[in-house]
Amino acid sequence: MDGNFRTTFVREPAALRHYPALVLNADYRPLSYYPLSLWPWQEAVKAAFLDRVQIVAEYEAWVRSPTTEFRIPSVVVLKEFVKPQKRVAFTRFNLFLRDEFCCQYCGAKGELTFDHVLPRSRGGITSWENVVAACSPCNLKKANKSLRAAGMTLRHPPRAPSAEDMQNAGRRFPPNYLHDSWLDFLYWDAELEA
Repeated sequence: MDGNFRTTFVREPAALRHYPALVLNADYRPLSYYPLSLWPWQEAVKAAFLDRVQIVAEYEAWVRSPTTEFRIPSVVVLKEFVKPQKRVAFTRFNLFLRDEFCCQYCGAKGELTFDHVLPRSRGGITSWENVVAACSPCNLKKANKSLRAAGMTLRHPPRAPSAEDMQNAGRRFPPNYLHDSWLDFLYWDAELEA
């Protein structure tokens, strides 16, 4: 590897994003699918050096210090199992992920907001069971009316998702970039097609 590559790494932080490491739990499943559990290459090298992870795949790129050199890890496995969270945080992002990034009234994708099925002005609360993703036109059309009064129906009734539901939803929205070395680890527990 030439000196120009090393100076590119040091002087262009954006270049470092080209070598993320997929982080797997001790059971070889990703910590999360959406967002995909990734570390910058520096964190992966540091964790390997501190013996916190096992490297299972590497890029064809190297980093060097004055005394040693490392191939950049592309997949690492935690040596200690991290218990997955059972409770899903009620956030705007998780709400949109639960609703698959589409309006629960018309199915439109794109610019979304959220809507209280039973309006707050009528006693509705902000909860998984009463809030859905909605496009602006549908949200404005429904306003503070009931579904019946607005003449609208829901595509899916809102409910609190489980952590497994969210993992499965995340698998349907892969990131823009998946390194070849990650593929064997991302969908290994999915049912095979005949």
